[in-house]
Amino acid sequence: MEIPLYRTLKSKSYEELNILSSIIRKSILETVSNNNGHLASNLGTVDFTIALLRVFDPKDNIILWDTGHQAYTYKILTGRYESFETLRRKNGISGFPNIFESEFDHFGTGHSGTALAAGLGIEKALKITGENKNVIVVVGDGAMTSGICFEALNQISNLNSKIKIILNDNGMSISKNVGSLSKHLNELRVNKGYISLKKDMKKFLEDYEFNIIQNTLVKFKQNVKKALLLSNIFEDLKIKYYGPINGHNIKEIERNLESVKISDHPTILHLNTVKGRGIKYAEEDPTVFHSVSNINKLTGAKNTDIDAEYISYSLVFGKTLERICNNRNDIVAISAAMPDGVGLKDFSKKFPNYFFDLGITEQFCTTFASALALKNIKPIFAVYSSFLQRGFDQLIHDVALQNSPVLFAIDRAGIVGEDGPTHNGVFDISYINMIPNFSLFAPSSLQELANMLYTILTRGFLNGPIAIRYPKEKEKITLNEIYENMKEIDIEKWELLNKGEEIALLVTGPLSKKLISLAEEENVTLYNCRNIKPMDLKTLSHIFDNYQDIITVEEGIINGGFGSTVLTYGQKYKYNGNIHIVGIDDIFTSQGKRDEVLSDLGIDMTGIKNNIHEIRGYTHVNNN
Repeated sequence: MEIPLYRTLKSKSYEELNILSSIIRKSILETVSNNNGHLASNLGTVDFTIALLRVFDPKDNIILWDTGHQAYTYKILTGRYESFETLRRKNGISGFPNIFESEFDHFGTGHSGTALAAGLGIEKALKITGENKNVIVVVGDGAMTSGICFEALNQISNLNSKIKIILNDNGMSISKNVGSLSKHLNELRVNKGYISLKKDMKKFLEDYEFNIIQNTLVKFKQNVKKALLLSNIFEDLKIKYYGPINGHNIKEIERNLESVKISDHPTILHLNTVKGRGIKYAEEDPTVFHSVSNINKLTGAKNTDIDAEYISYSLVFGKTLERICNNRNDIVAISAAMPDGVGLKDFSKKFPNYFFDLGITEQFCTTFASALALKNIKPIFAVYSSFLQRGFDQLIHDVALQNSPVLFAIDRAGIVGEDGPTHNGVFDISYINMIPNFSLFAPSSLQELANMLYTILTRGFLNGPIAIRYPKEKEKITLNEIYENMKEIDIEKWELLNKGEEIALLVTGPLSKKLISLAEEENVTLYNCRNIKPMDLKTLSHIFDNYQDIITVEEGIINGGFGSTVLTYGQKYKYNGNIHIVGIDDIFTSQGKRDEVLSDLGIDMTGIKNNIHEIRGYTHVNNN
């Protein structure tokens, strides 16, 4: 069994610890460049993680990470150094804290904003059971802007908490931070007068009896804040504030953590860190190197240009939206701290007055979009499928109930791969399917995505809530080719891709086009079911009348999904044939390359072929 490296930290000198920092950075770079993963964020957390584990033994304290993608050093030091090379691979260690992976991971934190609330819950549980442990939560400044973080901060005093918060402030979430809190943190970073005054007051308190002058100093502090036009939101919430300090000076961090450790009050230690620390190209462009794969570790360049001719759904979405908006002043785009990820980076620069990055606030983004829509603006909220889950109540109450014409561009729908179950977008069909007034579409190609956007935004189709779901995938095509063929399409009618006999394949998303050759080979009928809701009931009725076996295919959870809806209509229609549903069972899927996971789930050409052969009584095809 591997001996956790954190046990050796206290015996090392600061010079040795700095060497260790360099070794860990090299290990992170080596693994991430070979596999893929979050690079810049983890390079920035190496030093303070070492200091943290020197002061707070993870065996005797509860340490939580928010967002968990910054916890690689923590994994390395808590018994996963030898297995770190398997990071994010199939059957390897997770890219996020995972309670099933290690006793040192106390809460799964794949999404931002959750750890502070979890920390308060764990702290209260410890108090009830009589366990005496500190609860320490590491929160990024991007995550601190999320609504759930604000809710948790507001409850700290009410819960009589003694929680210890480490604010990892690198001025970034994934893209650059926005909002008033980010500006406030920046004021704390740069206001040398306030920092200097705090040091002077600390020295003064060390020389004199505090209890004699306590009231005077409190009033003095308040007046100084007013004089400097600076209010500390954390101390206003009765959270004792330390910092900001250099988040890469292990000795200084350790000294402050010792003070935090003995504090009988809730505390926050504000660390200034550099995202991408120690690797020049990652420091210079932390957004590009936030999440990487297959890079040259020396230069940061892609090891191969095989992807050069391939473009993504995110890119086509953003570029098509730019094209449509060239002569429009009624369309706005909204992002939840992800303009780069969802393809809106260029749009934000080209149309700054029609773009809103609202931080990690999916609930707010959804309601904000609905209000815009009700006042004759056409809002498009581009968001990852797994992140939109946070706005579920708002989808129902603030959008659908009022039939508000908002377009939701749902990126990373389906299996995302190495990020694993926290980021797989496998629930959006089911959770949108159940909401009245919503329409849901799944383009089969980049061309069809562009055509859908064109149809919806230029042909008066956006008269109620609409969602378009598309995967983390690329195709070999150019933007010019797409725009030369961009046209209005009947998006509420299924597209017949192959006419066959006996069996009808009803497929959603890009897999439909990939199955054309299989459909021809097996002589089965194939439909591109681009409209999931409302369904093309005319075509579906025709299929019920003419086919004894129907196979539905979706890259999503079966319960409440596309196939389940076909089954429901089949019962209403009194269809006496067989409906076979291919999708994801009632499970959380594993991590691994996207193709590997889809193959394991049977949602690929081999899996569909096996379904056809099973219906016909043939032998299964080997998936290897």
